Amino acid sequence: MMYQAVPTATTTPRGGIPTESGDYVVTLDQIPRWGDVEQRTSSLEGGETGDPYANPLASSSSEAGSSGNGMVSKFPVDHEINSRIYLWRGEPWNLEVDAVVNSTNENLDEAHSSPGLHAAAGPGLAEQCATLGGCRTGMAKVTNAYDLPARRVIHTVGPKYAVKYHTAAENALSHCYRSCLELLIDNGLQSIATDCIYTEAKNYPREPAAHVAIRTVRRFLEKHKDKISAVVFCTTTSSDTEIYKRLLPLYFPRDEHEEEVAISKLPADVGDENGETVIDERKIRIQALPNKPLDRSFPALVQRSSTDLALVRRNSNHLDSYLDPTFMSLIKDPDERRKEQWEKTAQAQSGFNFVKLLGFGDLGGPTLSAAEEYSLHSRYLAKANSLNLSEIAEMKIVYRGGVDTEGHPVMVVVGAHFLLRCLDLERFVLYVVKEFEPLIQKPYSIVYFHSAASLQVQPDLGWMKRLQQILGRKHKRNLQAIYVLHPTLQLKATILAMQMFVDNVVWKKVEYADRLLQLFKYVPREQLTIPDFVFQHDLEVNGGKGLIVDPRTKYVYQRP
Repeated sequence: MMYQAVPTATTTPRGGIPTESGDYVVTLDQIPRWGDVEQRTSSLEGGETGDPYANPLASSSSEAGSSGNGMVSKFPVDHEINSRIYLWRGEPWNLEVDAVVNSTNENLDEAHSSPGLHAAAGPGLAEQCATLGGCRTGMAKVTNAYDLPARRVIHTVGPKYAVKYHTAAENALSHCYRSCLELLIDNGLQSIATDCIYTEAKNYPREPAAHVAIRTVRRFLEKHKDKISAVVFCTTTSSDTEIYKRLLPLYFPRDEHEEEVAISKLPADVGDENGETVIDERKIRIQALPNKPLDRSFPALVQRSSTDLALVRRNSNHLDSYLDPTFMSLIKDPDERRKEQWEKTAQAQSGFNFVKLLGFGDLGGPTLSAAEEYSLHSRYLAKANSLNLSEIAEMKIVYRGGVDTEGHPVMVVVGAHFLLRCLDLERFVLYVVKEFEPLIQKPYSIVYFHSAASLQVQPDLGWMKRLQQILGRKHKRNLQAIYVLHPTLQLKATILAMQMFVDNVVWKKVEYADRLLQLFKYVPREQLTIPDFVFQHDLEVNGGKGLIVDPRTKYVYQRP
């Protein structure tokens, strides 16, 4: 349990000093350090024994032994750094530290600042903020703390979040934390308390933001731990508290066990040496020259005139033999590459579009690389995990089934429930990404009920291609089969077009079933929750011969 100051007249926290406003000043010695081993093994309030920071990485020793797979930790145990980290449930301005962080907007308005900060600091804070000329996103400015127990207030502006600009938002948020820490040092200060630099109004998902905050602080302390004595992560909600308790061991492991287990639990992208997200397309890889005997005539090229060099360029095979192919195949400037992609897309759309002519929609948009698909999937998954998508779940378009005859988990898709006219497609995609994520980690199958779906307007091939790109290549690799019940000629033509124009590998895995009993050969009846109208549709399209009554729904369907 983390220590929390309680601003009441009848309760006095240990060591708390009441202020004129009724709040209590909390000193750092009242808060357990993250790396305090004695505190980890002490008794909890209420008589329980254990770690006040419940270890979210706790697992059996056998699991820990295999989790690292021989990999080297990117965040090894560092007790000196851990001794500077604190986690506290409460408002940062109640802490007696050198500086507290205020998450605000570009105008440094009181209305958009951390709730309660200006009221606790007094009117002088707002007056000084008005003289600073604002602050840009990702930057920070410092003021006096006035009536707060801290010496200074560091104001920073967090970014607005959009899935499309996920990387830019991550780096801007990382720069917020780094700017605050840099100002701390520049002003000769050593301890700082920061709340979560993001707001609901700016739509930043809480858990991805916490990853950025913690890893940025870790990387900064690795370089400047001799200049900073304390960094206090302050949380004001139970959800934020649980997130930080779960993520802190990943970046600040307290022992070898936590370090080893964290290797397998860290995200794929943990940023660069500053904690910022790495953009692969801007990296340049330079390798050593091949191990070839050096031609003594090669240095003489440097001394030749421009006229002689022009002649050399006409026959560059001599030079190419000294240059590594990796260096010669440098990726173009990303802006130039995007421009070329847009031009190709525009050219394709303006020309003859065979797919569109056949009525399957527009497949416009360039093909994505593996790295681009991974980044796209990560952004959508982060966004999906931050939203409440219950209204999509209630439509029962996509839901989990049991397992097929091969033991693979099954995802069920009901085409007739896909009401395009009253469905927010972007939110539906987010829901699909969230629901499919646990399944696509290993082999799985899809059951698609096309029963009566031909009565509804369906999305075109371009949308299906985009959805497949968002799901990523792991989905493509682990998908074993797509079982389609009650296919129509139009659906078969669409799937043929998908094989030809979208993905020959995925859509070759389709298995058609004209009747329910044919589907049950692939997926047992007891493994599926089947809507009532599917039984009725099966009866209507297959006639009344050899009828079987379903014991649960009382509907009848045909024998094979």
